[in-house]
Amino acid sequence: MRTLDLGLIGNSRTSALIDRNASIIWWCYPQFDSDPICCSLLQDGPEEDAFGSIGIELDGVAAIEQQYERNSAVLQTRMRDAAGNGIEVIDFAPRFYHHGRLFAPSMLVRIVRRTAGRPRIALRVRPAANYGSMPAEVRCGTHHVSYGGSLQTMRLTTDAAVSAITHERPFFLQDSITLLMGPDETVDGAPREVGRSFYESTLGYWQSWVRNLAIPFEWQAVVIRAAITLKMNAFDDTGAIVAAVTTSIPEAPHSGRNWDYRYCWLRDAYFVVNALNSLGATDTMEHYLEYILNIIADTRDAPLQPVYGIRRETQLDESIAAALAGYRGMGPVRMGNLAYRQVQNDVFGSAILASTHAFFDSRLERPPGRLMFADLERLGEQAVRSYKVPDAGIWELRGSQRVHTSSSIMCWAACDRLGSIAERLGLSERAQYWKQHAESMHAEICEAAWNRDLNSFVSTFHGDRVDASLLLMAEVQFLEPSDPRFAATVRTIEQHLRRGQFLLRYDEEDDFGRPETAFLVCTLWWILALAQLGEKERARELFENVLSKCNHLGLLAEDVAPDTGELWGNFPQTYSMVGLIQCAARLSITWDKAY
Repeated sequence: MRTLDLGLIGNSRTSALIDRNASIIWWCYPQFDSDPICCSLLQDGPEEDAFGSIGIELDGVAAIEQQYERNSAVLQTRMRDAAGNGIEVIDFAPRFYHHGRLFAPSMLVRIVRRTAGRPRIALRVRPAANYGSMPAEVRCGTHHVSYGGSLQTMRLTTDAAVSAITHERPFFLQDSITLLMGPDETVDGAPREVGRSFYESTLGYWQSWVRNLAIPFEWQAVVIRAAITLKMNAFDDTGAIVAAVTTSIPEAPHSGRNWDYRYCWLRDAYFVVNALNSLGATDTMEHYLEYILNIIADTRDAPLQPVYGIRRETQLDESIAAALAGYRGMGPVRMGNLAYRQVQNDVFGSAILASTHAFFDSRLERPPGRLMFADLERLGEQAVRSYKVPDAGIWELRGSQRVHTSSSIMCWAACDRLGSIAERLGLSERAQYWKQHAESMHAEICEAAWNRDLNSFVSTFHGDRVDASLLLMAEVQFLEPSDPRFAATVRTIEQHLRRGQFLLRYDEEDDFGRPETAFLVCTLWWILALAQLGEKERARELFENVLSKCNHLGLLAEDVAPDTGELWGNFPQTYSMVGLIQCAARLSITWDKAY
């Protein structure tokens, strides 16, 4: 049975998921949103009969261990049979600087090494085409095999016998073999030497990148793994940040809540940029700003969409991959996401909040100035017009529109930050203009979104329900943590949304019924709120509980079942990994008090 005990490898251009048996079961090639040539994660039926994966088998395997190499995105899987014969499988996507330029092709490298005895292995290379509807077309060369049928052919160059790949017959591994899987081009050099060089350079890249992170004293391994995961989800080519590398992992069993997350939500991207900035990794922000500014130029004065393609595509129409049964047979498998059509008024705040840090960071090579500020002001004007207009809200309700408090607060945040940026740039008149807008919006939100009977802020203007997004009111500085209204709202949310040690995002019927699983980032927002209220011991206990739900490699999906602790939803989810970084930073003791 499929689980989310998976490892992510990638290089900010392509990425893949690998299961505990060292099978590549999800790989969209050549880029995040491409046709998955490895798609067995979403197939049903006996794996030995399926295509859509790249695997390796050790005869009589008795034990398997899997871990990332220290401070890297290089995955290591060790296998041993009952007689003590063993192999090591190294998987990674090349990423390093070469001749002064970043080298990160749409390629995966697999190195299989003998570690003990005389292991006998078989290679199972079975790419799919057209979203799992057929096996890829196979074309053999002297030292390579090309797999076509999708938009772009993948070539496997190897020093293993080509017949060992095409016929899948077991053989004794004498030393090592290397598989280079990527563009349909001739590889310059022997596969073993190319693989070894790429491995050493990629390991060095990631370990150097981690050394420059400003991490908290506690939970360092958690923060490092989360940061590397977020970095892998940022698309180098345009600066877009995908919400997850998968599509259609259901939020709950048989729920139908199956969505394609291989796109860039402006809201999610803000949280990623904010988390990496807090660690000192500002390069992702700089690339993302280019993405945002180009979208602003694309849209002119049209409203921003909540989600775009990784190359700034505006139309993400949904269709069903009929050949894929879905995760554990729980379809449908969707391609595209109709959320692009929705009105979500928090997008203006998300875009401006993601940009604000750049105006105050003197380390940046190209700090933004008045021209970029003028671009952001266009979004601010839209925020002023939209802050009390009904929308689909942060939870993307497909069947209704209301004036959502979280959207209104993010519109306020857009104006508030524009005022701060204007002050930074010495534009006193513009600063006053935006601060005045922020003040009037703040007053109206506080009046319309406060429910005196509940003694709490509520999800919608003049409503009577709460949702977890209200926990961010102090985080975005709409309220001071000491404001009694914030504490009262946190208590009301606990009363209505708590399920064991987790929080639901909301507890009311939507287009698919009542939510069953807990949205993990909501629990992490709860932990942040408790820390702001001074309840750090309680927050630490809840945080440790969340950490216990990470898979064996430290990764989290979107959702968790409160009763069983099983992970559900698209994977790995950037929202969840961001929350780990934020909570660790907020709850850790400081370095000066550590020893």
